[in-house]
Amino acid sequence: MLSKKLSQLPDRCTLKTGQYNINFISSLGVSYMMLCTENYPSVLAFCFLDELQKEFITTYNMMKTNTAVRPYCFIEFDNFIQRTKQRYNNARSLSTKMNLADMQTEIKLRPPYQISLSELGSANGFAHLSVAEYKGTGKISAAPHQRLEPVTLPGIVSFVLSLLCGALNLIRGFHAIESLLQNEGEDFSYVIAFFLGTAACLYQCYLFVYYTGWRNAKSFLTFGLICLCNMYLYELRNLWQLFFHVTVGAFSTLQIRLRQPQGKSPDYNV
Repeated sequence: MLSKKLSQLPDRCTLKTGQYNINFISSLGVSYMMLCTENYPSVLAFCFLDELQKEFITTYNMMKTNTAVRPYCFIEFDNFIQRTKQRYNNARSLSTKMNLADMQTEIKLRPPYQISLSELGSANGFAHLSVAEYKGTGKISAAPHQRLEPVTLPGIVSFVLSLLCGALNLIRGFHAIESLLQNEGEDFSYVIAFFLGTAACLYQCYLFVYYTGWRNAKSFLTFGLICLCNMYLYELRNLWQLFFHVTVGAFSTLQIRLRQPQGKSPDYNV
């Protein structure tokens, strides 16, 4: 959609799409484009593109560029792109301070043209989409799922114990069903309590392994469900069994709380 409009746009532009920015420059019939997070400095973005442009012009003459017809005919240029990308993903490794200062001055004097999605028209069937609508099309996806911190030994122990409690509840639940079928006077609510306890233990395992929204609140609610189930099963379990199940639930809740999402890396993911 954007590539079809490049020839009609200024030589330096930025398209903001929520969490990401698309920056590009054009020169001599060739456009250089990059996608970066919204907090990536514009100066670094256009320095990166300017460096690619200079290297490309030095490496390939206009005749080869104008006569290129097959896809990926400049694939060997990707080696330079990857090396440059690594440098710009780590701002400390940049040594071209003078170039950054020059680009910063140039951007202040001639800032990049800000493109709106409505300017792109109805290319590819998308007509005048707002940023929110554009996200809904799937073209710009949300940030990837956050990864949790590495698993610790106490975390592994809590995971195994939660599985054990879930298995014990499941077995007792099936035994309760057998008793219910043999004795009509048995209470069916005990079966429900055992299976709810099983589900709560397994859900604690899930919360420990995967990151979800409101993860801590969900873990506390799950622990509350475990406590309620064991209170209801007070007549079928001795004090040691109740203490074991509640303690494991509390320990698992603590480990879920301690295993937080990993902090974002300092690079900007050019």
